[in-house]
Amino acid sequence: MKLSSALLAALLGLATAHGHHEGQHVPKLVGGRRFLGDMRMRQAMVANVPGVPKQPLGPARRQGSLRSRQIDDNTDGQCGAKFGSCAPGYCCSSEGWCGKTPVYCNAPDCQINYGSGCDGNKKPAGEDTFSVPRPKLGTTLYGGAGIYECVKVGDIALTFDDGPYLYTSDLLDKLKSYGAKATFFITGNNIGKGMINDPSTIYPAIIRRMHAEGHQIASHTWSHENASQMTNTQFTNQMVWNEIALNSILGFFPTYMRPPYSICGKNCENILSTLGYHTIYFDLDTAGYLNDTPKLIQNSKDIWDQAMKTSDPSKDSFLQIEHDIHTTIVHNLTDYILTSLFSNGYRSVTVGECLGDPPANWYRAGPSKSLVPTSVPQSTPKSSTSVSIRTTVPTRSTIPLPSTSTTTSRTTVSIRTTVSTRSTIPFPTTATAGRTTTIQTTALPTTSTSQATRTTISLRPTGTGGQAKTEPAGTG
Repeated sequence: MKLSSALLAALLGLATAHGHHEGQHVPKLVGGRRFLGDMRMRQAMVANVPGVPKQPLGPARRQGSLRSRQIDDNTDGQCGAKFGSCAPGYCCSSEGWCGKTPVYCNAPDCQINYGSGCDGNKKPAGEDTFSVPRPKLGTTLYGGAGIYECVKVGDIALTFDDGPYLYTSDLLDKLKSYGAKATFFITGNNIGKGMINDPSTIYPAIIRRMHAEGHQIASHTWSHENASQMTNTQFTNQMVWNEIALNSILGFFPTYMRPPYSICGKNCENILSTLGYHTIYFDLDTAGYLNDTPKLIQNSKDIWDQAMKTSDPSKDSFLQIEHDIHTTIVHNLTDYILTSLFSNGYRSVTVGECLGDPPANWYRAGPSKSLVPTSVPQSTPKSSTSVSIRTTVPTRSTIPLPSTSTTTSRTTVSIRTTVSTRSTIPFPTTATAGRTTTIQTTALPTTSTSQATRTTISLRPTGTGGQAKTEPAGTG
């Protein structure tokens, strides 16, 4: 595969960033992300999100001296490294102005070091998880340079960052209709959505549904801050506060995480190891977050197609990244990816599955010691089956009909059953799965006396990613 200049730059940055880890190889990467050190992603992440306006250059009232603003307790003045902090309870926007509205306070743009009112500085309600036991179970790497690739061939682990959000329920509907599984790297309080464990929001129910339908839940920190710009205490809070919120919803919290912007230096790596986290990156990125329009999304489809074209499920696998805060990814790209994934012979699995890590290791019990799931809940995919009966007379006989006549003519009933129009692809439908259909066919009359032929076909969807089976009735 020919690498673009952007991808080569990413690989070079990756090698530099992780050069202190002896024996670490540069992972294969498919896609166009410049995911190390490129903070322009911050603006791309919130672009096109309804109801989240861009950060202003400053408040409408810019006149007056800096002194007068400071005398006014810096409630509408400048803030940041050069100007200091805003008044208590105020937020410092990314452009360095104090205010209290969402455009000032939304994470991750609000500068948490200079605005106590920033969403990223608000701790969620719930039992503190900091002191819970954190044994490192299994053989999957904890902390360190992180994980970029699946270990089981034929698997594609679809992952979605930054949610839950307005479109996440629609995404869950799609995944269910295809019988697909995904991993959600959840952010606790970003882009103005509020805290995920706030019972007045839709998010607790969405997160419970994720788990109930067999998806894996992982952490993407509390408010999507850049780990390289935080103190050790701040980054620890980012991890623990997300644990508190998720534990209050589920009764347990994850052992898997992905660093925002895929930036995690040595201090970050050490903290994640201490807290008992698997650090998950990716090796396939369609850059959907940069192509969030019906026209531009074709760029992401082209990246995906190139990965499929140059891979073989008998020896390859992918750990793929998307973002469920973008409507075109959810409502357009996801269908394209799932259809292609199955038609190319891959399995749609969680990150834990593609790494061969047992489900019992994916979560930790909270302070109340709720039972940690030891298996993946299975959801039955919706499926539909079309059956066509074609009768031809005469043909070469494959089903001889009993006859009492001495005539030499024979009548043949040929039954051809068609199940699904796509090879091995489970397709969306609202039909009820597990239905048995009985079809009775009668041979066309001939000069001989013959009995009616009754054929029963039992149609049973195979579950996830499979083609419906056709069996004679009575075989179980």
